[in-house]
Amino acid sequence: MPISESMVQDIVQEVMAKMQIADAPTGKHGVFKEMNDAIEAAKKSELIVKKMSMDQREKIITCIRKKIKENAEVMARMGVDETGMGNVGDKILKHHLVADKTPGTEDITTTAWSGDRGLTLIEMGPFGVIGAITPCTNPSETVLCNTIGMLAGGNTVVFNPHPAAIKTSIFAINLVNEASLEAGGPDNIAVTVEHPTLETSNIMMKHKDIPLIAATGGPGVVTAVLSSGKRGIGAGAGNPPAVVDETADIRKAAQDIVNGCTFDNNLPCIAEKEVVAVSSVVDELMHYMLTENDCYLASKEEQDKLTEVVLAGGKLNRKCVGRDARTLLSMIGVNAPANIRCIIFEGPKEHPLITTELMMPILGIVRAKDFDDAVEQAVWLEHGNRHSAHIHSKNVDNITKYAKAIDTAILVKNGPSYSALGFGGEGYCTFTIASRTGEGLTSASTFTKRRRCVMSDSLCIR
Repeated sequence: MPISESMVQDIVQEVMAKMQIADAPTGKHGVFKEMNDAIEAAKKSELIVKKMSMDQREKIITCIRKKIKENAEVMARMGVDETGMGNVGDKILKHHLVADKTPGTEDITTTAWSGDRGLTLIEMGPFGVIGAITPCTNPSETVLCNTIGMLAGGNTVVFNPHPAAIKTSIFAINLVNEASLEAGGPDNIAVTVEHPTLETSNIMMKHKDIPLIAATGGPGVVTAVLSSGKRGIGAGAGNPPAVVDETADIRKAAQDIVNGCTFDNNLPCIAEKEVVAVSSVVDELMHYMLTENDCYLASKEEQDKLTEVVLAGGKLNRKCVGRDARTLLSMIGVNAPANIRCIIFEGPKEHPLITTELMMPILGIVRAKDFDDAVEQAVWLEHGNRHSAHIHSKNVDNITKYAKAIDTAILVKNGPSYSALGFGGEGYCTFTIASRTGEGLTSASTFTKRRRCVMSDSLCIR
């Protein structure tokens, strides 16, 4: 009897089922007590994944996307409840964005040269088991986005999530493993430990079976990864400035800036953290922010009180990160109207609430004497992170000048910051933006290594 394609698929799935790794001791897929056990499980699964066809990987990814949409609200609520940061509505949107716009196997491509001396291919191959460090600001979103991209490239992944978001992270890791099993893939395509710590992170980074580490977090995390001796992808901090010049549609700029700044209470690293506007448009810009975009103008006394609370002892108060504007105002004794979304004020670029990346809807506005001065101040405020920046202008020369000066991985022109992630803008979604190590917006192809295959003097048939 001839062997059909469906019979082959049935045999492959039967073999893979026999090779399944036992459920983790906790009863949740991909969750282990010890980091070494988690890495070993991911290594065994990777032996299966790297032999899978692109169609088989994509089948798993399709199931992951479906499960993300089905559980978007659950994960959004879990994230807010566990961390106290962000808001449910925006987190739901972020999960749908991950499901719809994170690249899968279509991002894995082959380059070919054919000529008189034969055929040469450049193909994208897997690293193997990737170690990943994820933040508490976008816990499930980062886990899900990373897993889709890494799996598409033929890898498995070991996560060391931020301890403040471990429940949400575990839920996401369990979800992707359930999706893999339902699609005929192996368990433990993504794994973690019950209680992630600095020690478990160090074990992961030093482990001989982890050739690549991807870190999404603050500067300390990225520095640790780059000091590990391994290949590192570092998605670090940003302090994105939004420049507004005299040619901008000021009314639209006010709306876009506030919408971007307040999205998920300013948790996205790409969000507008401060504004630098030429002097002639500052008053008009603030007028539209206050009258049409639900902003609250903080007095000098209120600014000082906010500084004391938000930057307690000169350090960022984690209890304020990702809180909404009304909650922040209540911390200094201000009972703001229910519609207030953002706190604004005018100040010098050196103001602590402007120069510090706050990750909360507090937006300082710096006055510049002209466009060149605005660019100079914005570059200073970005602190050389080369992460993200924004500009509102109809002057192409000004936009070009700013783009060259700021030199960031992301530059949004005449739109809210979140359009850079494909939400209201073109392009794919990612929650790991590796500005420090140069990859920029990561995707499946980022988590692969290039391999050249040469057939000398053959296979050229033209």
